[in-house]
Amino acid sequence: MTNDGRYFREAWIAGVTRHYPGEPKPGYIAPWEETPDWERACAAAVYGQVRDFVQVSAGNTAKLSREQKGRFVALCWTAQIHKHIEDPKPGYVADWDELPKWQQETDADIFEQIEQTV
Repeated sequence: MTNDGRYFREAWIAGVTRHYPGEPKPGYIAPWEETPDWERACAAAVYGQVRDFVQVSAGNTAKLSREQKGRFVALCWTAQIHKHIEDPKPGYVADWDELPKWQQETDADIFEQIEQTV
């Protein structure tokens, strides 16, 4: 589980580094060891949800668009935020259309990276 979360976090950092306009906030690219426990739990859970989705789809997730893949990651993440934070900031639980483009692209990258490991 720790490795799943760590893999998710590394995919997040890679996506942020690739897509964030300018210099990302330090918390966005903090290494696994500096990531709060609740965020580690969220990362591991969402990794598992994506992995399971790819498996039960018998690899047919490859037919999904990048947007569909990113939306799946974002929705799973939002559910985890609600699980771990009683009254989250609106930006933490924003719907797909409200997310910045860099975050949408990062979420799609995360899905595709996990998809390749399954």
